[in-house]
Amino acid sequence: MRNWVFVRVETDVPGLVGWGEATLEWKTRSVLGAIADLEPLLIGQDPRDIEQCFQVMTRHGFWRMGVIGMSAISGIEIALWDILGKSLDTPVWRLLGGKCRDGLRTYTHLGMGDMSSVYETDGADALAERGRDVVAAGYDAVKVVSIPYAHYIAPNRAIDAVGSAMDSLRAAVGPDVDIMVDFHGRPASLALARDFLRALEPARPLFAEEPVPPEQVENCAELTRTSRVTIAAGERLIGRAAFEEAIRRRAFHIAQPDIVHVGGLWEAKKIAAVCETAGLGVAPHNPLGPIAGIAALHFGVSTPNHIIQEEMVGAVPWYDDVVQWPIERKPGHWALPEKPGLGLEVDEAEIARHPFEQEVLHTRNAVMADGTVVDW
Repeated sequence: MRNWVFVRVETDVPGLVGWGEATLEWKTRSVLGAIADLEPLLIGQDPRDIEQCFQVMTRHGFWRMGVIGMSAISGIEIALWDILGKSLDTPVWRLLGGKCRDGLRTYTHLGMGDMSSVYETDGADALAERGRDVVAAGYDAVKVVSIPYAHYIAPNRAIDAVGSAMDSLRAAVGPDVDIMVDFHGRPASLALARDFLRALEPARPLFAEEPVPPEQVENCAELTRTSRVTIAAGERLIGRAAFEEAIRRRAFHIAQPDIVHVGGLWEAKKIAAVCETAGLGVAPHNPLGPIAGIAALHFGVSTPNHIIQEEMVGAVPWYDDVVQWPIERKPGHWALPEKPGLGLEVDEAEIARHPFEQEVLHTRNAVMADGTVVDW
């Protein structure tokens, strides 16, 4: 469902290159074009002046960037941190403020991120079975996308089915495994989101994610004020300005910036700092490729209000073939990387074996029985 977009930034120092990631599902060709548009602005800049390069990319194009442009910028920015760390023989997390913890707690999805498992597991029995598989693999936290495609209201049976499925999953994984529920912004109204949240309460999820569409900031804030379930949101908010409004309104308990979409590591650190001031935690969004995962690792170990990190290392069987990680990953826990820069090694020959393919248009499934198009 996702073509990984890796960004390679070269310098005038022989052998000194940086790697970043700019993956954006269903917008791959657009992101490649945005990177090509940004390239002339950066030729001749010192890659170690990361803030200055960010200012150039965001201000010297006149038009403000949306998710396509900011994903392109993020991929480049992450690569600049890789360059800076390598030039100083230091891991990136040290440059981001040093370690706040010795490792990073992580969670995965059903099927360890396999698309059909994540988005097509339906029914209480299937949810419980795949939840048990995740726990058996070594994880102590799992996220599910168990909210059905919805509009402004839903029949009682649909709401009751969500509650029954969650109760079944909780019984299957036990009380010590954290469960997160991704609403995907599917309820189009505050009222329906509230109904689904109430159905989840007995299973005591760690948090419910994006209970309403991202533009409904006031509705999300109302749910945060009134729901007994912890609310997380922010994966589709781009840049500090969007987060500033949401944080000011206390629209969530936990912010979920995506490092690959908000502008890169430094922009994500700024967002996390504002969240910390407001008494909010961060649990970054990351269903992307291995370079995004490594960047998230460096961010997480250096960010004091970080809670837990999303990962999808089972999304494709060749996840570990194109990039060698700086650590040995363990289910549910990533250790502290010590290699310079991001610490990764990229196999460009292996990359060539996986050329662009049209992504699976899974969003086309988001249609009600009467033909109404709804949020995926």
